[in-house]
Amino acid sequence: MEIFRTKTVEQSILDTEAPEHRLRKRLSAVDLTVFGIGVIIGTGIFVLTGKVAKETAGPAVALSFIAAGIVCGLAALCYAEFASTIPVAGSAYTFSFATLGEFPAWVIGWDLMLEMALAGAVVAVGWSGYFGSLMSTLGIELPAAIAGEEPVVNVPAMVIVAILTGILVAGIKLSSRVNLVIVVIKVSVIMLVIVAGLFFIKAENYQPFIPPARSTPEVEGLGAPMIQVLFGITPVAYGVIGIFSAAAIVFFAFIGFDIVATAAEETIEPQRDLPRGIIGSLVICTVLYVAVSLVVVGMQHYTQLSTKAPLADAFTSVGQPWAATLISIGAIAGLTTVVMILMLGQTRVLFAMCRDGLLPRQLAVVNPRFGTPARVTLLVGFVTMVLAGFISLGALAELVNIGTLFAFVVVSAGVIVLRHTRPDLPRAFRTPMVPVLPILSVLACLYLMLNLPVETWLRFVVWMIIGAVLYFVYGYRHSRASRTPL
Repeated sequence: MEIFRTKTVEQSILDTEAPEHRLRKRLSAVDLTVFGIGVIIGTGIFVLTGKVAKETAGPAVALSFIAAGIVCGLAALCYAEFASTIPVAGSAYTFSFATLGEFPAWVIGWDLMLEMALAGAVVAVGWSGYFGSLMSTLGIELPAAIAGEEPVVNVPAMVIVAILTGILVAGIKLSSRVNLVIVVIKVSVIMLVIVAGLFFIKAENYQPFIPPARSTPEVEGLGAPMIQVLFGITPVAYGVIGIFSAAAIVFFAFIGFDIVATAAEETIEPQRDLPRGIIGSLVICTVLYVAVSLVVVGMQHYTQLSTKAPLADAFTSVGQPWAATLISIGAIAGLTTVVMILMLGQTRVLFAMCRDGLLPRQLAVVNPRFGTPARVTLLVGFVTMVLAGFISLGALAELVNIGTLFAFVVVSAGVIVLRHTRPDLPRAFRTPMVPVLPILSVLACLYLMLNLPVETWLRFVVWMIIGAVLYFVYGYRHSRASRTPL
């Protein structure tokens, strides 16, 4: 069937040489690693640690982060093989086109749009909240209509998106330098918090390290986890099972390492540096997450932790309120880079889809001065600004999670397919233990997807149906693959 026509790896690489669609190669392994750290470390490290420790895992939340890191690591190894073999913009979209065909590639590209654009807007709203809080601490009260709990127009969120859009248009190297400066700030804050927190740890707060298991109240209706509806399995808090239930939650603190792969086309030595950037950023962030979680549950007993600002409140509980301001600064820095790199990833996926003709090709023209897909970047920036400024996004945030996990499943399966269909391809990095490791990655991601509510699955299906209609109305008819043998 034509909708399953694949695009050869050779053709994908050849397309990157077209003058009007050629991106500049400016990134090194260090740039990619910093990009990964920049997008992974956000509010999760400041908020999620305490919430999950108190409600699901107890002090063993550190083990939950390790488990989630392993699941992400399985997917990361699959991404590393693809990114080094097909160093082309588009990440999972491009990988899918080479293995599963055009329509599956469209589906995953449409899915990535949901993940990155929506996530960028959600994080921008979070940035606005921390910014307003910091301004209040400094004695500057922003009007509730533009920066309150439910503003009429979220002006700070729109302003930060506009600034970051300008940086992304101005060039990938400038973006990487800005990201490096901000990442240094937020990692410094995290390291200072870890080191300072060590002096206030009490051994008794780790007892019991794995609290006795107890059943959580069964959730009814559309809010129930899919695993409960399908198999009658009610989530459990604490105990060994609670550790893995918590892993399904803290997994979402790791979202973003896959975005490193979207910058493949702008990497100087992609075969060597992409695996280093993807895996390196994930390892560093896992270590930081585990360290922070051990410190916070050591400073304050898990039953007393705050679920809104656990790290700041833990320092306040030991007579060190200065940490609250410091943590706000770290969170603002953290969220700034998260928004920027999510938008970067979104523009590169959209750029690849436009270049293939599945969306208007005019959008894929590279700006001759800056060497960036300026038209696509401005479009993504505008949409993200509108979402962040005018729409309540809380109920839609979980769509980001299911979109990411779906991408992981497709990429993991794609490694097995490409090994079978193109064993001749030179692979600078090879995923170990194929097909066992990719299969484990698929199963682990599916397990986490089943822990999401039924309503999230329904919204995801609706989004995919809209995407399918758009493909058959526009993408199928305008695809370059339909006119040019690939």
